[in-house]
Amino acid sequence: MTKDDWLADPQYRDAVADLLGVLAYGELTAFTRLAGDSELSPSQPLKAAVAGLAVAEFRHYEILVARLDEMGIDPEVAMAPFIAPIDAFHERTRPSTWLEGLVKAYVGDGIATDFYREIAAYVDPSTQALVHSAMEDVGQAEFVVKVVREAIKADPKVAGRLALWGRRLVGEALSQAQQVAVERDALASLMVGGIGGPGRPSADLAELGRMFARLTDEHTRRMGRLGLAA
Repeated sequence: MTKDDWLADPQYRDAVADLLGVLAYGELTAFTRLAGDSELSPSQPLKAAVAGLAVAEFRHYEILVARLDEMGIDPEVAMAPFIAPIDAFHERTRPSTWLEGLVKAYVGDGIATDFYREIAAYVDPSTQALVHSAMEDVGQAEFVVKVVREAIKADPKVAGRLALWGRRLVGEALSQAQQVAVERDALASLMVGGIGGPGRPSADLAELGRMFARLTDEHTRRMGRLGLAA
């Protein structure tokens, strides 16, 4: 089946619009947050490095918006349902220090990235490739791990505060992922099957449980890379 064959199902088309819409707004907010973090960076090299990450996130946003335009879907309309919940998540998890902002960009956004990659298992190959491209690590993981580990080495007390912050982020991020999955009917139908044509993969409730377990496991690994206890 081609991408157009899959998109011939109106409910599947709505689900893809939701998926690309939430990703696009997530990338746009990632850009604005990293741009703000760049201004707070304690040195010129760090400022430039964070600004580069912000630019890469904006390019991802542009890729997603271009696909929505190609589908004949207004990107603003596709993003609209997700503005309030994503803004609320960021308001609840507003970092109080520059390091907390970096950990949020790596840990909090990482959970969202893993979640949408999981959803991408249930879309057509062309959309799946687009999602993986938009979720590609642009160097933030290596950068954040290096900076945080150096900060912990310089002041070991930082580790405890950042570990608590990471635990808070995982709870909020998983709660938001579940909210998105449950409250958007098209996305929920995308995962459990019934749209997109015959032979399309789907997940049962047990698999959904395993998916959230995988998200938690990957969070633990990310915290370990930072030198923090999950």
